[in-house]
Amino acid sequence: MRRGLTARTRLLQVLEKKENDVKGLMNTTGLGYNVVVHHLRLLGAEGVVVKKGEKKPYVWQLTGVGQQRLPS
Repeated sequence: MRRGLTARTRLLQVLEKKENDVKGLMNTTGLGYNVVVHHLRLLGAEGVVVKKGEKKPYVWQLTGVGQQRLPS
């Protein structure tokens, strides 16, 4: 459970800065292909991310759904 939370957090931090494809997310986070795709699918099912494009490589972006950050 902890590893999954860490992986999702890393993916979301990258996607907060800019939309990205799977390869870009792999390079930025250091996570493997299967891990990135698995968590993107889970986050997509929850409505947190959405993929854009009709052909591969798809670009993933945040939808704005989910927990908002608290002001520091």
